[in-house]
Amino acid sequence: MIHNTAIIHPDAEIDDDVEIGAYSVIGKDVRIGKGTSIRSHVVINGPTIIGENNQLYQFSSIGDDPQDKKFTPDEDSSLIIGNNNTIREYTTINRGTMGGITRLGDDNWIMAYVHIAHDCTIGNHNVFANHTTLAGHVNIGDSVTLGGFTGIHQFCRVGDVSFTAISSVVVKDIPPYITVSGNTAKPSGLNKVGLSRSGFDQDSIESLRRAYKRVYREGLLLKDAITSLEKLAAESEQVKNFVEFIRTSERGIAR
Repeated sequence: MIHNTAIIHPDAEIDDDVEIGAYSVIGKDVRIGKGTSIRSHVVINGPTIIGENNQLYQFSSIGDDPQDKKFTPDEDSSLIIGNNNTIREYTTINRGTMGGITRLGDDNWIMAYVHIAHDCTIGNHNVFANHTTLAGHVNIGDSVTLGGFTGIHQFCRVGDVSFTAISSVVVKDIPPYITVSGNTAKPSGLNKVGLSRSGFDQDSIESLRRAYKRVYREGLLLKDAITSLEKLAAESEQVKNFVEFIRTSERGIAR
């Protein structure tokens, strides 16, 4: 299960059925759960925890030092990866910085050449297309699709079931359930395909359509649009999530 050319640090904790391919390097303070497959020429440094049934493809770099000039090697930082993730070729996922943690949840599909910087928090069931780049401290929800060459500014949040088109440049928070595109990214409607695929019923989608129209199409000040959605938010959990995300945005939302 472990190729004889792989280099494994004696302090690494590797489950018995983990596969490790040729010339891969597993460093100190790395834990890898059962069913995980590490292809050839993968480098994993710690402190890093990788869960079960993950697939890491060749030439990916996982858990190395953050690309942050403030970082010093004696800082206590780490990377935690959940279960059932696919991480394709040349992906880089850095540990946190200044005591921080980079987190990747479960069932994510990370395509080739993706970069996930220090202290990012990523949920579950997301798709990051090729060359997607996340700066530090980015927060991604669940069931998000980031189109190829999407770039996300540090400290931005991207809400659940949202979608960025190819080459989107995100510098503000993206509320849940919407589609954005462009440089800089602007809203272009609800993510109706994503909502349907995620099992949202027609009533929920219609409530979100009304909320989207109120915020983005009626020319209202944002605070007035949010106030006017209180009744609809009380009737729809999805609208409640949409409104609460906007209320708690520190960077402001794409609009």
